[in-house]
Amino acid sequence: MQRRDLVSEAMCGPRVLLLPAAIILCYLMTDSYRCVAAQKKNSCYVQDGRADCSRLSLSAVPPNLPWNITSLDMSHNRLVAIPPHSLSPYPGLLHLNVSYNSITKLDQGLCQTLPLLQTLNVGHNEVHMLEQKDMSHCTSLIGLSMASNRLKLKGEPFVALQSLKFLDVSKNNLLSAKLGSHPQLPSLEELNLAFSSFATLKKDDFAFLNHSSSLQVLNLSSVSLKTLEPGCFKPISGLHTLIMDGSNIGTLIISKLCSELSVTAIDVLSLQKMKLVTLTNTTFTGLQTTNLTLLDLSGNGMGKIEEGSFQWLSSLQTLILADNNIKHLTKGTLKGLKSLKKLSLRKALVKSKTSSTPIIDDFSFQPLSTLESLNLQRTSVRDITEHTFTGLTSLKELDMSWSSYTSLKVITNKTLISLAGSPLRTLNLTGTAIVNINPGSFSGLRNLTKLLLDFNFIKQILTGKEFEGLGQIQEIHMSNNHQTVNLSSTSFVNVPSLRVLTLGKSLTVTALNLNPSPFRPLTNLTFLDLSNNNIANIRENLLDGLVNLKVLKLQHNNFARLWKSANLGGPVLFLKGAQNLLSLQMDSNGLDEIPKEALRGLNNLHELSLANNLLNSLKGQIFDDLISLRILRLQKNLITAVRPEVFETPMSNLSVLVMDKNPFDCTCESILWFVTWLNKTNTTSVPGLRDQYKCNTPLLYFNHSLMDFETLSCKDMAPFHALYIMSSIAVIMLTVAALLVRFHGWRILFYWNITINRILGFSDAKVEEGREFEYDAYVIHAEEDASWVEKRMAPLENDKCKFCLEDEHSIPGMSQLESIVENMRKSRKILFVVTEKLLQDPWCTRFTAHHALHQVIEDSRDSVILVFLQDVHDYKLSRSLFLRRGMLRPCCVLDWPVHKERVPAFQQKLLIALGMTNRLER
Repeated sequence: MQRRDLVSEAMCGPRVLLLPAAIILCYLMTDSYRCVAAQKKNSCYVQDGRADCSRLSLSAVPPNLPWNITSLDMSHNRLVAIPPHSLSPYPGLLHLNVSYNSITKLDQGLCQTLPLLQTLNVGHNEVHMLEQKDMSHCTSLIGLSMASNRLKLKGEPFVALQSLKFLDVSKNNLLSAKLGSHPQLPSLEELNLAFSSFATLKKDDFAFLNHSSSLQVLNLSSVSLKTLEPGCFKPISGLHTLIMDGSNIGTLIISKLCSELSVTAIDVLSLQKMKLVTLTNTTFTGLQTTNLTLLDLSGNGMGKIEEGSFQWLSSLQTLILADNNIKHLTKGTLKGLKSLKKLSLRKALVKSKTSSTPIIDDFSFQPLSTLESLNLQRTSVRDITEHTFTGLTSLKELDMSWSSYTSLKVITNKTLISLAGSPLRTLNLTGTAIVNINPGSFSGLRNLTKLLLDFNFIKQILTGKEFEGLGQIQEIHMSNNHQTVNLSSTSFVNVPSLRVLTLGKSLTVTALNLNPSPFRPLTNLTFLDLSNNNIANIRENLLDGLVNLKVLKLQHNNFARLWKSANLGGPVLFLKGAQNLLSLQMDSNGLDEIPKEALRGLNNLHELSLANNLLNSLKGQIFDDLISLRILRLQKNLITAVRPEVFETPMSNLSVLVMDKNPFDCTCESILWFVTWLNKTNTTSVPGLRDQYKCNTPLLYFNHSLMDFETLSCKDMAPFHALYIMSSIAVIMLTVAALLVRFHGWRILFYWNITINRILGFSDAKVEEGREFEYDAYVIHAEEDASWVEKRMAPLENDKCKFCLEDEHSIPGMSQLESIVENMRKSRKILFVVTEKLLQDPWCTRFTAHHALHQVIEDSRDSVILVFLQDVHDYKLSRSLFLRRGMLRPCCVLDWPVHKERVPAFQQKLLIALGMTNRLER
């Protein structure tokens, strides 16, 4: 991850500085492709060239894995050594993870056996001594992790690692940062020395990296430095990121550290959890001449920041002060941060039982004229005044969620007036205990596009004046309100640009029974969430005018009566105003009936969810308009029958069907069509089909899987007698014909070919095509098969049949490659003599076969003939020659006969294949 990306993500959490190591060392430090909790396994799992043999209590590397794997994970086993011969079956390994074992020594032959090895993880073992000879052959190594061992370095163990980019020797209680006496590791980009025991950084400790201009990241977390000799960072002056998390080194040493970093290209500095209780105005003086852009001071329990503490950091763009105990922000606290774009004060201003409520003075943020993102999540401040945020002229995002501000309980037109001069686009007031929003409260935020008001205690009627001035707003989130909100017909009249509106678990039960609908002005709305409101009464015009609505969430309401045919005035067809819906969710509404016209016109609907209702007998054709449906959820209903007149249209294009936990009636009339459809479909995913789809009736199938239903029991037995006679005759005739073909088929084919070819000739190639080539076939064979070609192919040559052999017909003056290419062009056919030797011949498989395949594509599939001298599996043929038998016509695939009397028939078939035209008839 580049530093720019690191900065952009810094506000997401204080641990973001460790992302480069976590991503880059994926193969080193983690099980590289097991990203979820692994299920208990008893054998290695192999997929896409990667073998996972972790947590199997193995004492040796399994010898029976695929030879072509590139990644092997042997972590969490019982290895005590890595014998090179145990890895010799896998010479193509690029990544090897043997962490969490009991290995005591690295064998010097390891990298000789694995010459392509790029990453090696030996972390959490018992390696004691590491010598130069142990790593002398690991020249291709890019990443090496030796973390959590008992490491002692002897000589220059890393001197041969010219390509190494990432080295982790953390948690080894190293007594010095000096890993070598001579310049080495020229490609090193990241060095991890965390949890080491040295307390001094000497001037020449990093001299071994004097030629490593590429070093970017140095991790000294939990290294309690006491002394830094002048010039200790000079050999690594290209350093961009320094991580000192958990290093309890005190303010004076931090000041000295900053001074020493002045000679580097430091860009990111992480000082998390260092018990840095107080910042003085001299702490960061040494960084004045640097271009530091990110500083993380989170988790320090910091209570006081002297004015002017950050005045030396004029280039800083991201400052993280999360998880501290700051009591007072003044006008001078953030002075000098003229380039700051992101500031995180998450849980930095907090009130405890023994301390008072923190204070933010007026104009405290005024120095931050370039600030774009301010995080005040989970903070507690005494008051927000009319000048709290004054000066934030570039602010685009403000997060005050889950905070405790008395000023926010009732929002007035003065509460956020200090933000009137900011181009604010996102305001997060989630969980701030808001009770009431007065008219014009957001009128100063004319650029706001996203407003989050979830998890509050709002209890009022929204008249529409609350959102005055929000002409650019696109999203309003007001879900999970602890009180209830009522709507009016004018609730959203001032926000016509709104695209996303969430009101789940917030409305009164009568909030939507309005005429005209409160949503009528929202012609641009695409997402509407009205779930979990227990709403029972709505009007048909609820969605009128919402022509752009794509997603409608209505689950957990009480719409059962609205769709009953017995409802006074008939069913309420409220979906007719949203004909462009893509997703409709109506789970848990108590529905036991769907009107015939309820889903009419929803031709674009992709997802329909009606789970956890009381649906039983569905009327025919209710789903007929759902021609675009891809996902259908009907689980946990009372459906007993799945008939084609109801489900044939929606199920014709499904990708996912979820219909489990229904009391299916497993009879011919109710379920035959559904079971037949399940047996035939191969495009629709049906989760839990075997275990969750159970029969309820009749007793014979009770609690049996739906797939156990015997469909043959539904067929009429009347025509079975005639069918039995006909099928018996057909079987007997087929058996006789099969035996005849099996034992005398070659004779029949031989005499048939003679008869046909005497009349029509051996070749169907056009006359003009025959004149385009000098040879009838270019013969490709392994060197060991040359005698067979000379004995069996050469006698077939005459005036009308001529073969081109690679060794005999090479063109003088041309290289071997050019000669092969030219002779292939002069040959009308390419004939492969297929044996195991041919598939193992690198020259044939890598060049000759590749060029032949090109000619197959260029000409036609009939330009290749395969002659099998051995029974070669199609998989091996495809893997080596990129051909399969099915790619060619049957007459172009020949097998050398075992019996001598069949040789003339083979020769005749070969001549016929050579005579086939390459031109496809249209």
